[in-house]
Amino acid sequence: MDTSAPPAQSGSVSASSLDGTAVADAASSGLAGMGDEAAGAGVEAVVGMLEGGGVVVLSGAGLSTESGIPDYRGVTGSRRRGTPMTYQEFAGSEESRQRYWARSHLGWRAVGEARPNDGHRAVTRLVGGGFVAGVITQNVDGLHAAAGTPQAIELHGSLHHVVCLTCGNRSTREHLDQRLDEANPGFRAVAAQVNPDGDAELADERIAGFRTVSCQICRTGTLKPDVIFFGENVPKPRVAQCYDLVDAASALLVLGSSLTVMSGLRFVRHAAKQGKPVAIVNQGVTRGDPLATARLDLPLGATLTHLADRLAA
Repeated sequence: MDTSAPPAQSGSVSASSLDGTAVADAASSGLAGMGDEAAGAGVEAVVGMLEGGGVVVLSGAGLSTESGIPDYRGVTGSRRRGTPMTYQEFAGSEESRQRYWARSHLGWRAVGEARPNDGHRAVTRLVGGGFVAGVITQNVDGLHAAAGTPQAIELHGSLHHVVCLTCGNRSTREHLDQRLDEANPGFRAVAAQVNPDGDAELADERIAGFRTVSCQICRTGTLKPDVIFFGENVPKPRVAQCYDLVDAASALLVLGSSLTVMSGLRFVRHAAKQGKPVAIVNQGVTRGDPLATARLDLPLGATLTHLADRLAA
């Protein structure tokens, strides 16, 4: 497979048959694009891939935008905000942790109250119908589980849990939210923006008086959301579990990910190296486009619902 091919252009639909022939491009506009020849060919390619079963899904932030959680880059591929806090920053100073938890305390409401959208529900239908064998998600919002998808691997962890860096105790984010409310009565500012990792934009003067809390088990331990920060490694057993899933898959279906970071892109490269079909449904270009055997630049919710309906899942 030639991995040096240029990526599909933003604002277009690329579709190819699963053996790499009959490539076409056409402008897309929502589901109206499915009426276009190229978009229709792309949909048929993905339907054919799913019909055989054994497909593994790799999902990203774009799948959750219809639930009200913004993605990192949007259709242009440009980051919407600066780089999120690194693990080294978080672990290195109380001031950094104060800033993180003040902002995250606000952002958590948006993530915690979010509900699965049509895309999540369609993935659950495809799993239930035997077309999808497993799900790897880069998202930390827990919406695959909320939609009823069994045993989705949360590659980067979940915002719904908190871990103590000292004793390792895990607790729920709901419980921490109550504790932070008690420690900071009246602290309910309006966030300028909420991000996929639950972080929120907040003025410095609102952060200054925020009080953090320690682990209730060891009494002094630092609490951290049970997610993978930038600068932190995904646990090796979890990565191995994902590779095993891709190894056993008939094909890989990428949903709503720009594949900008290697954490997700490595599985696309792994599948392509094995000669397995890779289909990508994402609004905007991705780093995996040169490896894709089918590419759809269409809204996730409507597209996945259409696919599930076609397969009577």
